[in-house]
Order: sequence, then structure tokens, then C-alpha cells
Amino acid sequence: MKSAYASMLVAGLMFSGAAMAADMPAVGKAKCGACHAIEKKVIGPAWMEVSKKYKGDPEAVNKIVMNVVNGGAYGWKTGTTMPARGLGANDAEIQKLAAFIAGLANEQ
Repeated sequence: MKSAYASMLVAGLMFSGAAMAADMPAVGKAKCGACHAIEKKVIGPAWMEVSKKYKGDPEAVNKIVMNVVNGGAYGWKTGTTMPARGLGANDAEIQKLAAFIAGLANEQ
């Protein structure tokens, strides 16, 4: 009986994990992970909240790119501002992460 219960628990955890948003890309963890997480506010806003803010905006990726490149608060009341380029992300990394962030809200 215990093994059947354990199997059901493991299967449930596997299913719920599959339904969650994608993991943060490695470059995001390295360059942004100290201040951002996908689902929760750390120092900066959760990336899911950023994605929801721009959902349906055809310029979402470009706006996120410019926010990262220039730094700033952009209406987020976090008590701090993001430094330009975060922890030194290059243009290709910023473009990739902006596309990832913009697409998060569409996965729900």
C-alpha cells in the first residue's frame, strides 16, 4: 500500500512539474538570477509579471531589450533600479532572454 501511495505521489509531482513554466536559461541564471526569478519577485520583478505586462504587445521583445540595455525601474516599485545591461549581458544574450521573458505569459 505504501509503495502504491508513493508511486501516485511521484507521478503527481512529475505531472505538476511538467505543467510549470520553463526553467530560466543558463545565461539568465548567470546574468540575471541574483535579482530575478521566473515566478517570484526577488529584488527585481518576477519575469512572469514582466511577461504579463507586455502580453499582446507586438513590440514586447524590443521593449524588454531596451529596458535591459538602458536599465531603470520602468514603473516597477521595487525600491531599486536595474543597472544597464544587468550584470554585463551582451546584445545576443539580452535578445535571447527578452524573447524568453516575453513568451512566458503565452505558455499559461
